[in-house]
Amino acid sequence: MAEILKALNHIFQDVVDDPNVVLNRETTAQDVDDWDSLNHITFIVAIEKHFKVKFSSAEIRSWKNVGDMCDAIATSLG
Repeated sequence: MAEILKALNHIFQDVVDDPNVVLNRETTAQDVDDWDSLNHITFIVAIEKHFKVKFSSAEIRSWKNVGDMCDAIATSLG
């Protein structure tokens, strides 16, 4: 799980072009100034590409925080 979170941090830093952003399992979009709807879509696409997984719209909407993303990725990877 730590490796997934580390990868998400790197991906998100690339998306928002800010190496100082640090995500944790409790982080939500409201916690990060640059996490707007466009960056959210870009982030999801980058996650799916990086991990070679695909999430449904309903699954993505159910995520409350970064921890939910990590859990979904871990489940998809088996």
